[in-house]
This record gives sequence, C-alpha cells and structure tokens, in this order.
Amino acid sequence: MITVRPSQERGYADHGWLKSFHSFSFAGYFDPEHMGWGNLRVINEDRIAPGKGFGTHGHRDMEIVSYVLSGALAHKDSMGHVQTIQPGEVQRMSAGTGVQHSEYNHATTDTHFLQIWILPEVQGLEPGYEQKTFSDADKQGRLRLVASPDGADGSVTIHADARMYAGLFDVGQIADLPLAASRKAYVFLVRGELAVNGITLHAGDAALLDGEPVVKLSAGVAAEVLVFDLSA
Repeated sequence: MITVRPSQERGYADHGWLKSFHSFSFAGYFDPEHMGWGNLRVINEDRIAPGKGFGTHGHRDMEIVSYVLSGALAHKDSMGHVQTIQPGEVQRMSAGTGVQHSEYNHATTDTHFLQIWILPEVQGLEPGYEQKTFSDADKQGRLRLVASPDGADGSVTIHADARMYAGLFDVGQIADLPLAASRKAYVFLVRGELAVNGITLHAGDAALLDGEPVVKLSAGVAAEVLVFDLSA
C-alpha cells in the first residue's frame, strides 16, 4: 500500500522569524491521522530568518537529526558542542536522559533545514552528538545511507531501528531500495519532482509505504529526496 501526503496538507506555523511545515502532529498542530509513521515521529521543514533562532531548550529520549538545505545553522548544547551545520551535513543528537541546546541563524539570509525526530529503541541513554558531511557527488543518482543503527557506510549512528538515505536524481537516474516484509518506508521529496513506485511527487510531498517490497525511484527532475526504512 502506498499513501501520498501532499505538501499542502501538512500543518503550518508562521511565527514571523520561523516558518515551519509539519509532516506530523507537532506543537500547536494536531492531527490524529498523522502522529508519525513507524518509529519516525517528526519531520519539520523550517525556515529561520536572519539573526533569529531557537533559544536554549530541552529534549529527552529522542534521536534528532538535522539536515540543512541552504544557509547555515549554529548549534550549541549542554554537552559542550558548538558547531555550525552547513548544506550537505547531517547532525545527529541523541537526547537520551536530557540535553539542552540552541539553534540560530547568524547569516544574512534564511536558513532552510529539516528537523527529524526518530523514536529510540531504548530510553534513558547517555546523550550524544555526531556530525558528518555527505557530498552531492556521493548522493547523485543513488540513495546514500546517511544515518543508521550501526554507522554503516560512514553514516551517523542513531540509537533507533531506522535507516535514513539521501539522494539527488535527475532525468534518467533510477534507484531501488528493497524493503523487508515487516518494514515501513517514508519518502519525503525535499525539492524537484520524482516518481516513487510510479507515483509522481512534487516538492514537499511524501509517500508512505506499508507492505511494499521495494521503493523504486525514477523520473527525477532536479530532485532531492530523503527515504526512511523504518520499524513498523
């Protein structure tokens, strides 16, 4: 079964300095039909205005992945990490028993990024942090593993039964991702146009797959995509 979630059906919040689309229920947006998919709990597509950001706040018992699309995101946390996340970089923060952090845009243009939350396999873990770069060349015409439970293929390590892939696809480029019978998949099209198992998605659209043996990507037009292989 494949269900398409059109971009315009997502929740939306405009705080002036922050404009955010919510794929799943989050903060003031609640939809009982969209509380997550498998162990994927949050995908927020955020745009932060110049000189603005999220002040210090806390998280616990969540694997949080940040994926910057344009601009830069300045990160500071209670573990002592002070980092800037650039396009092409993937940051993983394991909140575990509790962590405080802030995120700011110190640039003169908007920062556009995805905030992704995945439920951990075990609660009460020691908080942790990791950040890695994945080049466009490494993602062009293929699905590049960027987050996994075992850090395979140089991906960041998440404490969750999930794998996250990133890919760039244009005309003539295809990719297949086999799925085990017990798995779900979530395909989020960041930009461009792309067919998922023959169904065309546009920027901001998502495809939710359950009981499908494979994710088949084709007919890309300047497409950037994230694909999640998830626990049911």
